[in-house]
Parts: sequence; structure tokens; C-alpha cells
Amino acid sequence: MPEEQNAGYSVPVLKALALHLVVAMMLFVSFTTAPEFEPARPIVQATLVQLNSESPATTPTDQRIAGEAARTAAPRHEAEELQRKQQQAQEQREATQRAEAARQEAARQEAARAEQEKQAAAAAAAKARAEAEEAAKRQAAEELQRKADAAKKIAEEEARKKAAEAEAAKKKAAEEAKRKAEEEAKRKAAEAAKAKAAEEAKQKAAAEAARKAEADRAAQQKREAEDARARALAELLADEAQYQQAPADRVGQNVAASYDDVIRRYVSEQWRRPPTARNGMVVEVRISMLPTGQITDVVVSRSSGDAGFDQSAVQAVRNVGRIPEMQQLSREDPATFERMYRQRILRFKPEDLSF
Repeated sequence: MPEEQNAGYSVPVLKALALHLVVAMMLFVSFTTAPEFEPARPIVQATLVQLNSESPATTPTDQRIAGEAARTAAPRHEAEELQRKQQQAQEQREATQRAEAARQEAARQEAARAEQEKQAAAAAAAKARAEAEEAAKRQAAEELQRKADAAKKIAEEEARKKAAEAEAAKKKAAEEAKRKAEEEAKRKAAEAAKAKAAEEAKQKAAAEAARKAEADRAAQQKREAEDARARALAELLADEAQYQQAPADRVGQNVAASYDDVIRRYVSEQWRRPPTARNGMVVEVRISMLPTGQITDVVVSRSSGDAGFDQSAVQAVRNVGRIPEMQQLSREDPATFERMYRQRILRFKPEDLSF
């Protein structure tokens, strides 16, 4: 700020000094180059009479008149020269006065500028002192606040530490209680599982015994049925004449019953009893076979009313795949095979498939 004020005062002072210097130079030049005026010629009212061939200067009267005119013109010229010099001196004094006034004005402006700079410096110093005092106060307040914040932080940290310790103790107690509860639950679950396993093993043993008894009963029934069919077939074959005279359809029925049993036996080995199967249900399926005994298709022709049992019977027939005995029938009696087993409808019951 003081530098800008100094620059603001210096420019006008320099301009004023330059202006006065130019004026002084112009005055000096004008004094040295002022034109010199010719001396004024005296006005003489006289009448010259030229006589004959004589020159005007040669006459006494003319000479006297010329001398008078010269004497009169000389003082006038000196007066004019003196007046011109006085005027030049006056102008020189005025120029000197103006230069002195300009110098004094410049000095006054310089003093004013110095005073302003001094005042500005004093104001800057006062401002700096005030800022320093304010900074010191602010620093002291900040130091106090910092100490207060540090104390607050320490107190909060202590409180947080105590709270964390209490929470950790609480969590540890809860975990310990949870661990004991889990151990107790595991112990009870192990006891329950042990009791359940024992009950299941008992039920399984009973079911296995029942299944074995049922299997033995089914096997016994199967053997008895096979023995009955064998005795019937032996009785038919023993009386050859009576066998020869029996109707053809009776022979076909016996053969069909025998091979139906074979098919049922194969299917029962592949059948898995569904949960919905009940004794008394009946499903009819149509089986398509090749002469080799290969089963090519099986569909439900009459449902039992239970889709699970129907599907289990179809799947059991498909799982059989091939019945080798059919190949022997088709080789020995192809007409019977074509008539009865190319496509055969069989009836299945849960009790039939359980043997």
C-alpha cells in the first residue's frame, strides 16, 4: 500500500518538474533568438531642394539634418534595447519563481507522501500488532480447546474401554450359557437319537422278520401253486388219449396260465410296492413282445384307480426287458405265441406281486 501511494505521488511531481523545465528552456531560447529591430529613423519634416547637379549629402543643410536624425535615433534604440532586456529579466525571474514553486510543490508532495507512508506504516504496524495479539489469543484458545478435547477424548476412551470390557464379560457369560445349553441339547438329542435308533432298529427287525415271514409264506404259496400246476399237467399228460381229445382252447388256457405265471414271476421280482398300493387293487396292462421274448411296449389298458400302483406295474414290466421262456414257446408253438403273446393283457394285484 505505501509503495502504491509513493508511485501515485511521484508521477505528478515528475510531470510538474518536466513541465517547468520545458517552459524554462523555451524562455531561454526565446531570449537568445529574439530579432533585433532596426533603429527608428527620425522623422524630419524638411523640404530638400536639389540644386542643379549637386548631391544632397554634399550640401551643408543635408549633412546637418542627417546628423540630427542620427542623434535622435540612437537614444530611442538604446531605450528599446533596455526595455527588451528588462522584459527578458522579468521573464527569467518569473521562470525561476515558477521553478521554485514547482520545487516547493514537489517537496510538499514528497513530504505529504512520506507522511502518508509513515501513517500507513504506523497503521500496518498497529494492524500487525493487533493481528499478532489476535493470533496469540486464538492460539491460546485453540490450545485450551485442544487440551479440553484431549481430556474429553481420554474420558471417552476410558468409558468406551469399560463399556467394551462389560460387553465382553456379558458376551462371554452369554456364550458360556449358550455352550452349556447346546451341550445339554446335544446330550438330549444324542439320547433321543439313540432311543430313536433303537426303536428304528427294533421296527426294522420286526419289519424284516415280517417280510421274511411273508416271503416264506409267498414262497410256500408259489411252490404249492407250481406243484398244483405240475400235478394238473401230469394228470393231463398221463392220459394221452384223453389229452388228445381235449379241446384246443383248454390246452391254450393251460399254456397261457403257465406262461402268465412266468411273466408275473418276472414282474414281481422287479416290482417295488408304492406307499399307496393296497390289497384288492387291480390293474390291467397290455404287453407287446417279440418271438425272442423281448418286451417292446407296455401300456395300462384298465387303471386300478391309483396312479402310483399303475405306474409301478408298468415300470416293473419294462424293467423285465426280456422273458427267455417266450422264445421257446415261439419256436415250439409259433401259432400259440402269435395268437396269445404277441400282445397279452395281464391283470396285476398287489397281493399277486408280493410273492
